[in-house]
Amino acid sequence: MKKRGAWWAWLTFFVGAVYFIVPLIATFEFSMRMKRGEYSFEAYRVVFASSQFQQTFTYSVIVAIFTILLGVFIVVPTAYWVRLRMPHLRPIVEFITLLPLVIPAIVIVFGYIRMYGTNSWLPFLGTITGTNVLLVIGYSVLALPYMYRAVDTGLRTIDVKTLTEAAQIMGAGWPTIIGRVILPNVLIAVLSGAFLTFAIVLGEFTMASLLNRPAFGPYMQNLGANRAYEPAALAIIAFLLTWGCMTAIQFLARYAPKSANRPN
Repeated sequence: MKKRGAWWAWLTFFVGAVYFIVPLIATFEFSMRMKRGEYSFEAYRVVFASSQFQQTFTYSVIVAIFTILLGVFIVVPTAYWVRLRMPHLRPIVEFITLLPLVIPAIVIVFGYIRMYGTNSWLPFLGTITGTNVLLVIGYSVLALPYMYRAVDTGLRTIDVKTLTEAAQIMGAGWPTIIGRVILPNVLIAVLSGAFLTFAIVLGEFTMASLLNRPAFGPYMQNLGANRAYEPAALAIIAFLLTWGCMTAIQFLARYAPKSANRPN
């Protein structure tokens, strides 16, 4: 029975691998055909040499960094406080953090446009800088389910109550406790959420497009509508970036605390 179960497990793995890998190989092979009659990396050279690629990718990376910082600033204190002082509110907080998975991004961004458009009571938000701020906030909302769960999982591996009491005995205030005691202990979890946020920001299209921002997601969509080989190369590049983030998460997970959940 064990051998039969192992055989079915390997068969399932093989079918799943074929389902994902074969289209990827086909896309990569097509991206190499830009020069007629030979395989080359010409499509990749064209993509990397494009000033639009460089500008949009750089813009999305900068936005991703600010999104990660905002997410950490909001999520770490919230998850810490809920776990330490208000565990009865945990179901409500978890429900709120799941809402971005239910509410489409287009609904959120249309709300932004109606509330904070050119006729907004906050004129700053009608400027280019203000729109960038809105985009960062929107991306933070989209990444909230992943960042919150990553941080919450990290908090489960440490004794939050004991660490807090020890820091208070040493005279530390709440900002010091969160910034110099809790955050370093959940840094691996925070980095996992950060990599997921980075992958989300790079591939997001709806918010950046409707807010008319020069992001990487709209660039990929526009390139796919007008070219043939370059979009295939860009798809491979985006895939490698995403899986690079996933690999980094797995690598960091190996160094996460191995202690079992402790009562807080």
